Amino acid sequence: MSRLYEKYKNTIKDELKKELNLKNVMMVPRLEKIVINSGVGEATQNIKVLDKVAEELGDITGQKPSIRRAKKSIAAFRLRSGMAVGATVTLRGPKMYEFLDRLVSIVMPRIKDFRGVSPRSFDGKGNYSIAIKDQLVFPEIHYNKVEKVKGMNITFVTSAKTDAMGRALLTHLGMPFRQ
Repeated sequence: MSRLYEKYKNTIKDELKKELNLKNVMMVPRLEKIVINSGVGEATQNIKVLDKVAEELGDITGQKPSIRRAKKSIAAFRLRSGMAVGATVTLRGPKMYEFLDRLVSIVMPRIKDFRGVSPRSFDGKGNYSIAIKDQLVFPEIHYNKVEKVKGMNITFVTSAKTDAMGRALLTHLGMPFRQ
């Protein structure tokens, strides 16, 4: 078990129950999954770019990404239905908590001019999304092997019913929100 999950089970759960005035421990919000997505529009001309992005996502998460394909053809973007356009990884369980712990304690301090993440990126149902503009902030990525800087979207899916509950959960888990 990761240290963040141990902390959640032993202390954070009880603190959230008191803070949110919940009657039952089962009502306490929890992190269900983390989805990391990287879209590569350039893959329509050069498929090798997508292979490199998928390899880097695999290095970052420790899990093989699934390749996402276009659902519709769009002539303006030279995109045909079924072409590979992105890679995504869904983390659950111990890998999810391990990734969140590394993201908060190692990766975010390495981001240039970092002053915290936006508190407005909630979706209305307690889920939170952030975008990272370059993959070089992850220590697993070797600077010499990177051909082009690519970004990624990270979505934290929680069992929270409201944004306030989701924010309380992520704050207790160590997410540095901007004041």
